[in-house]
Amino acid sequence: MNSLVKHNHSADIIDKANSLLSPCRVCPRMCGVDRLSDETYGECRTGLYPLIASANLHFGEEPPISGFNGSGTIFFASCNLSCRYCQNYPISQYSEGRKATPEDLAHLMMKLQKRGAHNINFVTPTHVVPQIIKAYFLARENGFHLPLVYNSSGYDSVETLKLLEGIIDMYMPDMRYNDPQIALKLSRVSNYPQVNRAAIHEMHRQVGSLQVDDDGIGTRGLLIRHLILPNEHAGSEGIFKFIAEEISKDTYVSLMSQYFPAYKAVDDPELNRKITKKEFHRAVDAFYGAGLSKGFIQPEPE
Repeated sequence: MNSLVKHNHSADIIDKANSLLSPCRVCPRMCGVDRLSDETYGECRTGLYPLIASANLHFGEEPPISGFNGSGTIFFASCNLSCRYCQNYPISQYSEGRKATPEDLAHLMMKLQKRGAHNINFVTPTHVVPQIIKAYFLARENGFHLPLVYNSSGYDSVETLKLLEGIIDMYMPDMRYNDPQIALKLSRVSNYPQVNRAAIHEMHRQVGSLQVDDDGIGTRGLLIRHLILPNEHAGSEGIFKFIAEEISKDTYVSLMSQYFPAYKAVDDPELNRKITKKEFHRAVDAFYGAGLSKGFIQPEPE
């Protein structure tokens, strides 16, 4: 166990995390609902217990995460964002999943460890951090030892992230928007850039740049994902400039070109198409132009 966690009693950390559930301020939405009483009318529509959509070995993540044996991916249902183009909208927006106690979650972590996973990869974890923290300590009592990956939209609270210091080994957040107005239009949160950048600073402070072992498997650090959107709505140039100037030019970035219209984007004239080759190359040029060089660039769109 990380030395920081050793010097903090697990019960104290769990109590601090649980206190964020009522009134709820786990995420930047600050809904204020009483989730300890299982109220579910907050932005994430999640009460006391997380909803788990799936838990399995996953081989489709970035190479340092999937490795050879796969990433032990636990996909949480619901989300604190409402992105018009969400490609996982049945899970994120319609909350398709089964309730799981922290004990259930700890059991899943152990099960995936026994199957040979390189890590446990929490997908869309922002709204269920207190439950993850409790599950982590329960799993540790039973021999859990894998690195933990926090795979989020990047719309995370710094206060909540601080509770994860010494627990999360790798952060893999999105950086979705550079423009507040675009963020409001596409995800209903005008403060996304401000909140996102503060979260990225905190994540990097905790774990630094991505580190890999001799086999290229990630062990610790930050890996940022950036999805190229049609009409340059993601603001790639501004995001890459921020990463290079305020985080580190050694930051690993996954530049993703796989956008396709889903959910409400199908009927949105600004979003109802894949990205063009021109848009792709502008984003790639902006990546290198900012002085970044580490990471993974997906193939040019057809």
